Parts: sequence; C-alpha cells; structure tokens
Amino acid sequence: MGLKVLIADDQTLMREGLRTIIDLEEDMKVVATAQDGMDAIEKTKEYQPDVVLLDIQMPRMNGIQSLIEIKKNQPKTCILILTTFAEEEYIIEALSNGVDGFLLKDMNYDQLISSIRDAVGGQLMVPQVVAVKLAKRLASLNTVMEHELNLGKLKKQGIHFSEREREVANLVVKGLSNKKIAEELFITEGTVKNYISEIYSKLGVKDRAKAIVYLNELDFQS
Repeated sequence: MGLKVLIADDQTLMREGLRTIIDLEEDMKVVATAQDGMDAIEKTKEYQPDVVLLDIQMPRMNGIQSLIEIKKNQPKTCILILTTFAEEEYIIEALSNGVDGFLLKDMNYDQLISSIRDAVGGQLMVPQVVAVKLAKRLASLNTVMEHELNLGKLKKQGIHFSEREREVANLVVKGLSNKKIAEELFITEGTVKNYISEIYSKLGVKDRAKAIVYLNELDFQS
C-alpha cells in the first residue's frame, strides 16, 4: 500500500481534492478522512496512518490541539499542518509541539507530493512564506526579551539621576520638546540637551523613544 495518509479538514472540497491527488500516487493511499480535530484523533488511532494532514481551523478541536494529542499517543506519526498565509500565530505553537512541517493550501500537485515524501524522510517542511513569518515572529520575541533583560539590568544597577536629571526625565516622559523643557526649567536648550545626553548614557540608549519606554518602567524618581 505504501504510505498511509489521513486527511483532516472541515471543508469537503479540500478533503476530497487532496484525496484525489494523493491516491494517484502508487506509493501513497488515503486510508481515512476527518472533518474535525476530535475525529482526526479517533481515526488516527483506528487506521494508524504514517502521515496526517491537519487543517488548523476545525470545529470541536483545532489542528494544534489535535497535533498535541496525536503526538502524545503516536509520536512517530508524521504530521503536516495545512495552512494559509493568515495563520502565522500558529507557526511557533505547532513547531513547539512536534509538527513535522507545513503545507500551503495553494501549493501545486508536485510540491504537495514531494513535501509529503520529504517530511516522511525526516525533513522539516517549512515553505518560504512560513519561514519568513517565523523569522519575523522570532525577531519580535527577541526584541521583547532584549527589552526585558535590559530593563532588569537597569533596575539591578539602581540607576540614579540627579535632581535636575529627574526633572528633565519627567518632562521627557510627558512628551515635551527640548525647547519646552528649557522654558519650563528656565535653562538653555543646550543645557537640556546635555542633561538628556547624560540620561541616555545612564540608560544605555541612543534615542528618545527607547528612553521614554525605560523611564516609564523604571522607578527613576528614587
């Protein structure tokens, strides 16, 4: 029979279309189809497929939840997520739960079949569009982590501002320009720039936006 395949998708046309394509191959056979996540889990237990194609959005139980349950009971089953461009929020979650790859719903016949074979052979299938979104999401997470680490470091160091620096910092946080700060504190604009430069130096930042973020989160008035 070759590779036994199970297709889980709540859209009949998608299920039957994939079945038709896969059954044309001599080394593949669709042994069952499922219309929701719970159905996919039960039929995976019953038919013991080598490959499960899982849609993300399904009633009763989505693809990620099904992935987790199937991998828990049958860890060697190759699971490929059927995805579209709009489902990037699931990419990292699927990867962290052992998915073997992703298949784009609009990929052509040859790509689909070769991707299934490659995944069964142990290759993690990540189409370029998915890889790009994954990279962007990871970059965003790294930015958040970097911010948290920097903030924690600053708090640990106990950054101390002079009385005048605290006054300037307060006005920077309120969104006042250098000119307005100078008028408010009755000092020159050049002096304000010097104080702001010193604040940047103590915070380890180079721009006003990041300084405001840190100043809002630090107890800089102490």
